[in-house]
Amino acid sequence: MHTVIKQRDCPVNEQLASSDLSPLLQRVYANRGITDAEQLTLALKNLHSPYTLKDIDHAVNILLTALNKHQRIIIVGDYDADGATSTALALRALRQLNANVDYIVPSRFEYGYGLTPEIVDVCIQQSAQLIITVDNGISSHAGAQHAKDHAIKLIITDHHLPATQLPAADAIINPNQTGDNFPSKSIAGVGVMFYLLIALRAKLRELDWFVEQNIEPLDIVQWLDIVALGTIADVVALDQNNRILVEHGLRRIRAGKANVGISALLSVANVDYTRVLASDLAFQVGPRINAAGRLEDMSIGIECLLTDHIDTASQLATTLHELNLTRREIEAEMQQQALQSLAQLDKIDVTQASEIGLCVYQSGWHEGVVGILASRLKEKYFRPTIAFAGSDGQQLKGSARSIPGLHIRDVLATIDSRYPDLINKFGGHAMAAGLSIQENNYQTFKVAFNEVLSSCVNTDDLQQQVVSDGELLSEQLTLEVAREIRHAGPWGQGFATPIFDGCFKVVDQRVVGHKHLKMSLQVENSSTILDAILFNYADSGWQSRAALVRAAYELDVNYFRGVETAQLLIKHIEVIAMH
Repeated sequence: MHTVIKQRDCPVNEQLASSDLSPLLQRVYANRGITDAEQLTLALKNLHSPYTLKDIDHAVNILLTALNKHQRIIIVGDYDADGATSTALALRALRQLNANVDYIVPSRFEYGYGLTPEIVDVCIQQSAQLIITVDNGISSHAGAQHAKDHAIKLIITDHHLPATQLPAADAIINPNQTGDNFPSKSIAGVGVMFYLLIALRAKLRELDWFVEQNIEPLDIVQWLDIVALGTIADVVALDQNNRILVEHGLRRIRAGKANVGISALLSVANVDYTRVLASDLAFQVGPRINAAGRLEDMSIGIECLLTDHIDTASQLATTLHELNLTRREIEAEMQQQALQSLAQLDKIDVTQASEIGLCVYQSGWHEGVVGILASRLKEKYFRPTIAFAGSDGQQLKGSARSIPGLHIRDVLATIDSRYPDLINKFGGHAMAAGLSIQENNYQTFKVAFNEVLSSCVNTDDLQQQVVSDGELLSEQLTLEVAREIRHAGPWGQGFATPIFDGCFKVVDQRVVGHKHLKMSLQVENSSTILDAILFNYADSGWQSRAALVRAAYELDVNYFRGVETAQLLIKHIEVIAMH
């Protein structure tokens, strides 16, 4: 798959140009849609009001009744990091209010996703009087009806896109439902729960409830590190509201005030908490939490976030670390099998390929890892991809990943409308979705998938691009500028870490860790030489005799043995001249 470097070129408007920002940051921020320096203000007071969320007052009143009557509350979570952090946040807050509360996380292997009737039955066995879903529930029509039939109150907190008809819940907190005025439609599930707790605390203060109950008022800010972890791990767009939540969570971690479970997870990942970035939550902590839900039981991850005991947190973090190593091994084997079946695509020009979207399935694949497999294949071939696993020999469960500009859930909705009996159920977001089909419908689904894609994807859409913020002058390739960029985030989905491009002479190179390429690169027409690293260089088609290259890179701060130096993290490299 050929990749091209494309430079952004968004003009800096007068308001941004008159700010105190450096010209480089003005350019970077303008490229991310920032037109006013006020959009970069990350004070907590700039968070959106919870009262623009539809049903928020009703949900608070239901919770208030449950607290006052000491009703049995069951939190129904989800088996990913957003679900785990949402569950832990709800448990920590409600337990501090002396609520009669516990949680259930459906096993993806036994119950599947969401509030199913079977999960409601488990809640009934636990004497539930109020069920609160976190990071799920918006598509749980049968489960919601089952709860209603048994006179159990139900609050759904979710952020996934709803269908036209909503479940029969007593209150639904979801910014993406029709008629909701909450400005941040990209908030994660943990963020939705955070907002419900803010509104609940305000109501309890208004009623002098904390004084009457002799309970300390909730300090919700103390849990912003949990909110930051769930937000980053769920790869939601970092609009200003989400950046505020993440930034303050990161500040707490750097100040040594982190949840002990998060601290333990950073420790097993060898991440210095004083220097933690959003990318560390994304690539180090999040995958270890997710490994529990993918391979075993997400309660391991939740308990790691719930404990206040350092030794317990350390033991659980070690277990999660080992699960993640196992997950990597399983994923590597599945990826090799998938690549073998797709090998012909490497030999076919995109314009000649019959399959716009990729569907892969092999008997015995692990259901908990197909999402990562789909992501890896999407990255390699830059095509919408669905990887399937079968757990019962009849039904396949698929995980879909999309390319920019293609709303994958809408694609599944179109297939479902054209072929009503083909998909058993589906749900998700623009870039990621899940579905289930009957195994005997697999080949038919592949045809339908590509039929729908053919009407909304063209060959230009399948041209992978590395989007650059332009070139840096040699005098800008410094440690000071690298530090400036590092602290100008938080960076992440929808607010990408700045990438620059330029031409360099290859001074020297060596392989480290068996698969990474360390280089010394000299800026063309300059004496400036910088250290650079290209991870997994074998995947880049690197040619060792290259003399002059064009590289797209992040200007990063390398920290080794207490010393900081500027370093280029190579994201894409093209050979211009050979020795």
